[in-house]
Amino acid sequence: MSNRLQLLLAADFNDLSEPLQEEVYYEFYDLVYGQIMYVLRDHTAVEDIIQESFIKVITNKPTFENENKLKAWLRVVSKNTTMNYLRKNKKYRNQVDVDGVFISEEELVVSSTNIEHQVESKMMEESIVFYLEQLKPEYRQLIEFRWKQGLTYKEIAELLDTREDIVKQRLFRARESVKKMLYREWGVMDEQRKI
Repeated sequence: MSNRLQLLLAADFNDLSEPLQEEVYYEFYDLVYGQIMYVLRDHTAVEDIIQESFIKVITNKPTFENENKLKAWLRVVSKNTTMNYLRKNKKYRNQVDVDGVFISEEELVVSSTNIEHQVESKMMEESIVFYLEQLKPEYRQLIEFRWKQGLTYKEIAELLDTREDIVKQRLFRARESVKKMLYREWGVMDEQRKI
């Protein structure tokens, strides 16, 4: 994380000088712009959402013990603001003309719901990638072998010169770590653990 965003941890935003406030804002802008633009594909709307998110951040910032939690929280705030924008805007559309094709309100509601699910899935995927980077190198390597390269437990054990049951145990621990981080940010666990 950049030095400018760290100021959100240590200082009250209103106490910062105006040029420093601007730098902090643009660091936040750079952090969340890509994920919001991926969803909306409208630069003007993205800038509005970033401004609204930033105002929420500086007015309602909880205390954090480290930078990683702050960064995750900043992403969640921008994700939620984006989702609220999508929900709010679909309410006011009765009919939309997209590239000369007429879409009824019913079709729009269905496509908006699908878009929301796609957006949430994409944002969750980005979060998982971020969490994987936080894992121990040995866990990251196991996940790389298992899911990205598609190796079996036996092949991984041979590559690492260890036993297959050790590979399974470490992969289980890696998955559990990611699940815990995912639950903290998204409130999501696998189907077996839902209450």
